[in-house]
Amino acid sequence: MPDRHDGPITDPSAWYGRDYASGTDWAHRLTAAELDDLETALAAVTEAGLAPLEFSRDAFPLPVLGPVLAGMLGELEDGRGFTLLRGLPVEKYDEPALYRLYWGIAVHLGDMISQNAKGDLIGRVEDIGIDIHAPNARGYTTSAALHPHNDSSDIVGLLCVRQAKEGGQNMIASAMTIYNEVLARHPEYLDLLYRGFHYDVRGEGVTGKTNEVTRNRVPVFSYHDGRLSCRFNRRAIETAAEKMGEPLTAMERDALAFIADLTVAPEVRLDFPLQPGDLQLLNNHMVLHARSKFTDWPERERKRLLLRLWVNRREGEGRLLAPDFATRYNTGFRQGVAVSAAE
Repeated sequence: MPDRHDGPITDPSAWYGRDYASGTDWAHRLTAAELDDLETALAAVTEAGLAPLEFSRDAFPLPVLGPVLAGMLGELEDGRGFTLLRGLPVEKYDEPALYRLYWGIAVHLGDMISQNAKGDLIGRVEDIGIDIHAPNARGYTTSAALHPHNDSSDIVGLLCVRQAKEGGQNMIASAMTIYNEVLARHPEYLDLLYRGFHYDVRGEGVTGKTNEVTRNRVPVFSYHDGRLSCRFNRRAIETAAEKMGEPLTAMERDALAFIADLTVAPEVRLDFPLQPGDLQLLNNHMVLHARSKFTDWPERERKRLLLRLWVNRREGEGRLLAPDFATRYNTGFRQGVAVSAAE
């Protein structure tokens, strides 16, 4: 069996929604000086004709906002695991400018990895008419509720450009609190959660085959180099078991249901409403997130749109991860979705 954490998590990463529900002191509202900083950097890359993906941190200097972003990275890794940058004037930019601005912030956070078989490094979270029950559907392309999960990178960023007509409520929960609850209430689940599960890669693995699953089991909880980390996506685990023809045991189903239900329990979750111009940042190893279903506007220009980043901390930054925990698409250690699967 793999290494385990001894006892409950007692640092700030283990929190309950009620701890933060009464205020927003965890959010940073951009100041006039910080917005000017962004405008200056944006003007420089625009004048140079640089598009997103074409410039690095050096080409987008942020002497004022940069230290703020560094502090947010510290909070993500060694604090509660979530934070919010508020007040980006998304309405004033056309799409090319907004993508440049977002990429400019992103390169101060780390290195981006592929989110889908097209190789998108900035993903569009929007309803494009996909049925959530269709084979290999990706939930972020639908209007359906997204069940508790975390993504395949160190950090996930969601920039709200437009919200839905109704619904689409974001919520988060501490995976460390979930661990503590499992330890206290169902310690019999720990063996199978540390062992982990195969995951469905939804037709976006290295083979491109619709029935491909991860070669390795990915632990739900992984203790490595003194840090506990979590990886959870109940739907991807269940569909992988179906594709493999190896049904989950009753205890495995119960353990997955316990985590999923506890994540959205009122006393555990934190409802996280996003306004246009909000950039939510989550540590994927410490925080689970979910979303309620939504009803969109009929006009295309008003439809709900969030722009997503999958960010890995650069070498020497962030935590070390166990190899089996950080290999999730059969593409290698800490890698994203296989781009070749689209070819």
